[in-house]
Amino acid sequence: MPEFTANGKRYNNPVEFALGKIGGKWKIPILWRLKDRVWRYGELKRDLKKITHKMLSEQLDEMEADGLICREVFPEVPPRVEYSLTNKGRTVVPIIEALRELGLAMMKSENIE
Repeated sequence: MPEFTANGKRYNNPVEFALGKIGGKWKIPILWRLKDRVWRYGELKRDLKKITHKMLSEQLDEMEADGLICREVFPEVPPRVEYSLTNKGRTVVPIIEALRELGLAMMKSENIE
């Protein structure tokens, strides 16, 4: 496949394009948490212990813009915001599950429990 441009960025192949959407340190861990249930911002922040407020906000905003997650704001005081996977985001779950299986196999081969 020849190089292509999407959203002002150049890609050599579809894998690079996909990694542009789900790559990085935090997107897959966030998507993994959202696979089973709705999470509130504070829950994600507490569970992803080392992520900064700025980074979590940026990652959530990017994934929402890419259509992977849905952000629902409730008209309450204080405001309640919930995040969930979209149908598009759900298509990533089998890939993350395969990465989990790969990780478990690698851990086993290195005698890590």
